Amino acid sequence: MIKVGDTIPSATLQEYSEVEGEGCSIGPNAVDVSKATAGKTIALFALPGAFTPTCSAKHVPGYVQHYDDFKAAGVDEIWCVSVNDAFVMGAWARDQKTGTKVRMLADGSADFAKATGLTLDLTGRGMGLRSNRYSMLVKDGKVASLNVEAPGKFEVSNAETLLAQARG
Repeated sequence: MIKVGDTIPSATLQEYSEVEGEGCSIGPNAVDVSKATAGKTIALFALPGAFTPTCSAKHVPGYVQHYDDFKAAGVDEIWCVSVNDAFVMGAWARDQKTGTKVRMLADGSADFAKATGLTLDLTGRGMGLRSNRYSMLVKDGKVASLNVEAPGKFEVSNAETLLAQARG
């Protein structure tokens, strides 16, 4: 399992873009995790799946609500990573009204979850391999803090805990 001080794993996530821009087309666009975290401070939180009750009611809204506080604490970007495809993550972003505050990144094949060692096996419940619920502060591609939830809990991966760590 990844730990504080480790380099963030190399992986490619997907982000749904609704607006064509420089270097990105409308639809799914690849995000190279190593390149995207280089030289930045990222507040990253991961969830088992989009549109789940706790994640939609508490997790994502908490990070959206504290966006300005994270920026004031020196965080460049907030990422939400989930084992879903980019289309689902894009729809969830619209539903949660994340705008440009939280990047909703898809880990469709769970490659990033597997590389971190933070997987949750829900195959017995028909949902396949998912990500554990956790948050981490990534500074220049290295894990500065890591908060992994116990199964079925929502106590340490919330925005307030990670924000306190970002403030130092």
